[in-house]
Amino acid sequence: MDTRQMRWFVALGETLHFSRAAERANMSQPAFSRRIAELERALDVRLVERDSRHVALTPAGARFLEDARDVLARFDAACRDARLVAMGEKGVLRLGFMMHAAHRLVPELAKRYAQVRPDVRLALEETTPAEIEVKLARGELDAAVTFRGRPEPGLETLLLLRDKLRLAIPRGHRLSSLAAATPQDLADEPLIAAPASVVAPLREAIEGWFAQADAPPPRFALEPRLQHTILRLVAARLGVALVPASICDTRIPGVDVVMVKESPKLEVVLQAPRDAANPAVAPLLALARQGVPA
Repeated sequence: MDTRQMRWFVALGETLHFSRAAERANMSQPAFSRRIAELERALDVRLVERDSRHVALTPAGARFLEDARDVLARFDAACRDARLVAMGEKGVLRLGFMMHAAHRLVPELAKRYAQVRPDVRLALEETTPAEIEVKLARGELDAAVTFRGRPEPGLETLLLLRDKLRLAIPRGHRLSSLAAATPQDLADEPLIAAPASVVAPLREAIEGWFAQADAPPPRFALEPRLQHTILRLVAARLGVALVPASICDTRIPGVDVVMVKESPKLEVVLQAPRDAANPAVAPLLALARQGVPA
């Protein structure tokens, strides 16, 4: 049995007339009658009562009509959804992002994507840049917002934002009055920063800032993985931290934020495989090319 037989029977069940049902099925009435008889033999069930004057559904036929309509509706929906997924207009897009992008960049990107692809579900995954790199390589993410790292030939990389460093210090710290901090100002300060194994571009930017000023290397006292944890440790007066400006756009309890003199630039990018199998990725890349306000 296939869907054609179901459609033929639905035509008969809705018209209760072999000639009109055959016309709807684009076949002759004798051929149509044979198809219905073949269906009854295949099911070993009598579906219709017929004589020279009228056609009526048996109780089994009435139930089969109801179920056939339901099966055909779901089959048609499955075909439609398959086409929409193939066109990138339906389905799921797995988007990874680092915490630094969670304040404004990812919400704005997600909002704009939902406007152009309302039937694609965004599966958002907040993680670290190091984990993003691994998950993109394994195909566990379709795209990701992260720091620009070493060149990856297999990835499409689009610039979203140029971020800068800010100095996060405990509220009322001796450096609070500075207009802009220098590496020399931090010579005696314990520094809190994520390790290079978690976010290499940020760690390299911090160490490079000290090196370009010919200052003593930074003294890393604590190395948590997540920026929110870093800010809480700063608020607890366990050290100071050089963090992306993008996470300092709102007041942080217990933390003051100071500008950084000659801050290095940190490029935040959208990355996706060049040969992305998920067609829902293309509209996201198109939005990134247009520019995303942050």
